[in-house]
Amino acid sequence: MKAAALQMVSGISLDHNLSQAHALLDQAAQAGAELAVLPEYFCFMGANDRDKLVLAETPGLGTVQAFLQDSARELGLWIVGGTLPMATDDPQHAANASLAYNPKGECVARYDKIHLFRYDNGRERYDEANVLVAGDTPTHFTMSEKNGQPWRVGMSVCYDLRFPELYRQLQADLLVVPSAFTHTTGQAHWELLLRARAIENQAYVIASAQGGNHENGRRTWGQTMIIDPWGQVLGQHAEGPGVVVCDLDSARLQQVRRQLPALEHRKL
Repeated sequence: MKAAALQMVSGISLDHNLSQAHALLDQAAQAGAELAVLPEYFCFMGANDRDKLVLAETPGLGTVQAFLQDSARELGLWIVGGTLPMATDDPQHAANASLAYNPKGECVARYDKIHLFRYDNGRERYDEANVLVAGDTPTHFTMSEKNGQPWRVGMSVCYDLRFPELYRQLQADLLVVPSAFTHTTGQAHWELLLRARAIENQAYVIASAQGGNHENGRRTWGQTMIIDPWGQVLGQHAEGPGVVVCDLDSARLQQVRRQLPALEHRKL
């Protein structure tokens, strides 16, 4: 199966972001991808954190959900829609939700980001809990290649990457990690953590990132990549918008798990 990881540099215009996302999805489909993964907040990165509350959508209703639904159906793709803000009972807080759609345009899974990022090095300060509500449910879905081969896809988002216990629970063949890593933390830990999650779970990893200088002044790390179950980076895109398309081989997955049955050797 060919899979695509999409990288963006999203800005403050919803329409422009969706237009760019559609162009990248079309590029992935033209390259033969069956699955495409968008980055965290592909649809919007506002001037400040509270701006996202204005765009928060309700399930089944909203511009971004309609875009994902229509794009999946139009292009015949499985799409993991990065993340978008979803409304909660508290108008001052949204959920950072990742939605998955099948080629019929049906939403097959929703994952609300469990781990909320907080960082302060004296120069950069982030605290997602100011405007976000954490999820509490590990989530996966099953997709089938066109030839019928099933894949168990584990969902996660950005900061989740630092919590390996989540990935153990997912027990997935393929892990998706839509992200918007800061340049500082990405430079230090992004690839190291991604390869570790692939190796310890003996799973493919698709890590779609924001990558570049944004209108709101933020700089994200980029380095979108796809990694195989042995920890090998199969494809990578450094900075700016782009698409990484790689082959995911279920036979390779089973070979790694058979030759080194570490998942069967777990004790704790």
